[in-house]
Amino acid sequence: MIEPRPSDIFKPGQLINNTYRIEGVLGRGGTSEVYRARSEISGRIVAMKVLKSEFAGNEDYLVLMNREEAMRDIRHDAVVRYSENHRTAEGHVYLIMDYVDGPGLHELLRKGGLPAEDLMVICARVASGLAAAHARNNFHRDLSPDNIILRGGRPDQAVIIDFGIAKDDNPGAQTITGGEFAGKYAYAAPEQLSGRADARSDIYALGALLLATFRGAPPDVGRNPMEVLRRKGEPLDTEGVAEPLRSHIDRMTHPDPEQRLQSAEAVLDAIDPAFRPDDADLRPTTLPPRRAAQDDPPRSAPASTPTGSGKGRRGLAIAAVSVVLLAAVGAGSYLAGFLDALLGPAPLPRVDPYTLVIDRPAGLAPVAEGHVPSASVRDDLNAILATAGGEARLELAAGDIPEDWGSGIAQLIDTVIPLEEWRIAANGPRVEVRGITRDRGEYERVSVALAAPLPGGLAVRSDILLGPVRLPIADVEEVLAAGADCGPLELLDPPSAAYSMGESIAVVGRIGTAQSRVVLFDALSAIAGDRPVVLDLEVLNRGLCLLEETLAGIPSGGMEMRFGFGDRPADNPSGRYYVGENPVIDILLPADVTGGHLWVSIVDVKGAVFHLLPNINRQESAIAALRDGREGALPVRVAYAVGEAQGTGRLAFLVDGTTLGKNLVLVLHGDAPIFDDLRPTSESVDSFVEALAEAIASRNAQGRISADSRILVSTEGN
Repeated sequence: MIEPRPSDIFKPGQLINNTYRIEGVLGRGGTSEVYRARSEISGRIVAMKVLKSEFAGNEDYLVLMNREEAMRDIRHDAVVRYSENHRTAEGHVYLIMDYVDGPGLHELLRKGGLPAEDLMVICARVASGLAAAHARNNFHRDLSPDNIILRGGRPDQAVIIDFGIAKDDNPGAQTITGGEFAGKYAYAAPEQLSGRADARSDIYALGALLLATFRGAPPDVGRNPMEVLRRKGEPLDTEGVAEPLRSHIDRMTHPDPEQRLQSAEAVLDAIDPAFRPDDADLRPTTLPPRRAAQDDPPRSAPASTPTGSGKGRRGLAIAAVSVVLLAAVGAGSYLAGFLDALLGPAPLPRVDPYTLVIDRPAGLAPVAEGHVPSASVRDDLNAILATAGGEARLELAAGDIPEDWGSGIAQLIDTVIPLEEWRIAANGPRVEVRGITRDRGEYERVSVALAAPLPGGLAVRSDILLGPVRLPIADVEEVLAAGADCGPLELLDPPSAAYSMGESIAVVGRIGTAQSRVVLFDALSAIAGDRPVVLDLEVLNRGLCLLEETLAGIPSGGMEMRFGFGDRPADNPSGRYYVGENPVIDILLPADVTGGHLWVSIVDVKGAVFHLLPNINRQESAIAALRDGREGALPVRVAYAVGEAQGTGRLAFLVDGTTLGKNLVLVLHGDAPIFDDLRPTSESVDSFVEALAEAIASRNAQGRISADSRILVSTEGN
């Protein structure tokens, strides 16, 4: 079993529908959670699969759940046995199945896999189970290593679980769920990608999972849909797999279903009898009626009561009546407390382990179940829980607990009762406390209180989380929209709908000031709870941000910028220049850019714009003229070395101490000249942005315009 979480649907110790007591969590998936539970009626240990609340009202998922329940008519030792499907009063849909104790193939795969001989035995065992299921037109459609459990760790006791429900239990596993396809890419048959599945699809998946378990790694099916489609049309690579497993996998996993082994029975027939389980393992397990053993002694009627004289019988009767009357008087006196001084109070029953579980799920009242050492402790706990509308089902019992155990438990409840969700689980003097809150102040108060010593010296292990359990992406995007002051901010690799607990919130983009960055971080942290906030933001000045907002939505033209030095033939890939250095800037025209016009400007940290091309001294901006008949990729210099520019009208500049910071080199490319008129060599960023916005609006109607940029940093010192 795995560690429980406050966000789990059910909690250890919880009683479901007055029948099943939850003992622990076996697994969590994308659509469901699986618990180990014990029937309070029969004592039988079962596995309980619970559909998550967000899917419980979805008809498609209910159909998949019902398909699993339909498997209960199949009685085969290699197929997990299903028994019932129910809904709780809170709307949770759950399915009961046999609990299979043993490792899953996915666990053994991660540990390096299994030898070919064991996998041949597993193949025969699973094929026999599939044959039973296929005979009733039940196809698994999602067969993978995590759906095969080895009861007791034995290959000849492999059991198939999870018929008919698509899920994603393992990190990196890909599962499509819907009307067309359910199955993991790595193990799904090629025809399943187009929505077709039959018995042969399960046979392909069985061969693929055997190969994965032999190699200790799942098949590599590619990184994108097109690559998946291509690889699924090719045979699996079985190079190095021992015979006869290799040949068997090849026959089971042919890309063309018509060329595969056509049925589970055919898979069994192709396996050497030495690898097949005994016939008894392939039949349903039933218990025959008990027959008396030959050496059992014959049963005789009870011996009759000895008879004697009437006087003797009467004397016996009088004695019996006397005993009954004495017992009645004694019992009455005892119950009335008359004999307490003589005998003392009746001792409490002793229990081991001595347990108490108090559970408050989100939105519900707390419920306490378990043992307390006295009526006074019981009454104290009842009074505390009553303040939150809770109830207690507690039994008086003695056990191995400290003298002030009850006072310590009462203090714990007082501490956590304001939390929106919490759980206290005591096992003697050891106590686990879990909870969740959205209030950071409450989180800090409870965390500090739980670290302090408790009456009785209770050993407390706490795990208090700062929620919410699920953080919708829409809530995060709302904060980003409010904090963006330098173009749009984007989430890096966000989940599909909501962030889970512990999942990082990563933001990329540009922002206007360092203070804006701090404000954004605080706003995200306020809603993130126990989720790291990672900001990969470039802080720009006001002028650059104005330009970023104006260019929002304008595509890249594929123009690159190469920075160099005026005093030496060396590139400067960092784009960082120190005071006194002479930047050289080349624009690299791609080979396929042969027409249109360029406009190159640099915006400095003070909000001044210098136009490098065209300008009053260099008015030609047509690509054809700049190429002057030259083909291929071509560098066009727009900022020159000081010596190269002297006496030519070309632009050159040195870094001085008055304009230190981030400067933006901007390259615009349009089908026609970007602006109708030549602009001054330098101007304010406000006037340039106004003119640029008009030009973009005009070019959107008349022709294409693209933009590329790169930051040039000027700084002090070396």
